[in-house]
Amino acid sequence: MIDTGYALGVIAAMALITFALRALPFIASRWLQRHDVVRRLGRFLPLAIMTLLLLHAIVGSAREHPGGPWRELLCAGLAALLQWRSRNPLLSIVTGTGLYVLLRNPSLF
Repeated sequence: MIDTGYALGVIAAMALITFALRALPFIASRWLQRHDVVRRLGRFLPLAIMTLLLLHAIVGSAREHPGGPWRELLCAGLAALLQWRSRNPLLSIVTGTGLYVLLRNPSLF
């Protein structure tokens, strides 16, 4: 059996470390904003991360069914086209996701 004081100490240490890790970007924000590398990453990294997440989702979903990645590519293309034309992320996300749900579940028609 674990001693109660030890368990509470471990929980307090974990909470303190978690809080410090969450607060660090806010504390260091002024210092980080002055560096060119951080500014360049701030412009490039969100797009790169979203692209990687999208590719991972498309490849993972395409492996689930033998028809290939055509459904996923169609929905991603539609979302990209809507985003490019309307500049409305909510519209492109909802439309792409809705079409994907309909294509994956033909019984909903």
